[in-house]
Amino acid sequence: MTQVFAAYPSLRDRVVLVTGGASGIGAEEVTQFARHGAKVAFLDIAEEAAGILIASLREAGMPPPLFLPCDLRDIAALRAAIATVNRRLGAVTVLVNNAANDQRHNYEDVTVEYWDERMATNLRHQFFAIQAVAPMMRTAGGGSIINFGSISWHAGQGGMPAYTSAKAAVEGLTKGMARDLGPHGIRVNTVIPGWIMTQRQIDLWLTPEAEANLLRAQCLKAKLVPADVAHMVLWLASDDSRMCTSQSWVVDAGRM
Repeated sequence: MTQVFAAYPSLRDRVVLVTGGASGIGAEEVTQFARHGAKVAFLDIAEEAAGILIASLREAGMPPPLFLPCDLRDIAALRAAIATVNRRLGAVTVLVNNAANDQRHNYEDVTVEYWDERMATNLRHQFFAIQAVAPMMRTAGGGSIINFGSISWHAGQGGMPAYTSAKAAVEGLTKGMARDLGPHGIRVNTVIPGWIMTQRQIDLWLTPEAEANLLRAQCLKAKLVPADVAHMVLWLASDDSRMCTSQSWVVDAGRM
């Protein structure tokens, strides 16, 4: 069956900021927003991957996005980067809090320092990015904030308690901020991806046994790819979802 995907005219010229946009799901989001004519900026520490992405978009005839190197654990640097996006592209009215790192770890080995670093990597920057863009969105008359959660804690996955704790908290952050920002026309939602076949996931964890177990657990018997999540993000960013907020949107092929 030939697949034809929706286009969202409301995204044209909209200023979109994607965190962790150099690779994986984030890179697909950057690409899809660029295809829709948005003014895209992305933040990442992976400068080489960012360069490859920008080159690929240029070759495809799309305007290159604005890339700003940024360690999201450094909140001062995050705030400065968002201010730069505002200065160079205009007010951010779509924020995609995509960045995360699902590093595995044994609960017995977790130190206070490691716990705090995992919170900084997977949770803290989402709030401070929201705090930084909210005034721009209020002035603009509204906006869409899309936070990234994870299926891992919903599925009761072990082996990374700091990560699953941070990702569970993302959904609480979404609910609270949707209530606080709703009067200003700002929508806040969570996207919960299933196991998405990014290159990192394939390289580190996809074995024949893991793949077989995954497909048994899913209602739809096909592997998820980054575009599957990006299509949900596009819809949540667009005016088509204008009355959708404070919700969790699961893209997992019916696993959960």
